[in-house]
Formats: sequence, C-alpha cells, structure tokens
Amino acid sequence: MKLKVVIHKAEEGGYWAEVPSLAGCATQGDTFEELLENIYEAIEGYLSVDVYLCKRNY
Repeated sequence: MKLKVVIHKAEEGGYWAEVPSLAGCATQGDTFEELLENIYEAIEGYLSVDVYLCKRNY
C-alpha cells in the first residue's frame, strides 16, 4: 500500500507531516529521522483502528 505523505518544516523547528487520504493522521518530529518513525507509527495506528472498528461491526 502506498500513501502520500506531505512533509512541512515547522516554524518553531523540526518537521510535521500529514497523510491527506487519512483524515486527521498527522505527526511531528524534531528531526527528519524522528518524523519518519512517527509517521509510520501514526499510519499504523490509524489503520489498525479502522480494522478494529470494521471487525467490531460484524
């Protein structure tokens, strides 16, 4: 699965990122490497919630 991630440089330093196709999925990091770790974690958490809710409704 491929997702588009938009990365922004934060005014106060560091970076923040959002995933436009996953409403509300965003994170930040002091370094680019930290941001990458955080965005993978944010996406994984977002998608695992969707799977949980789908299974719960059946």
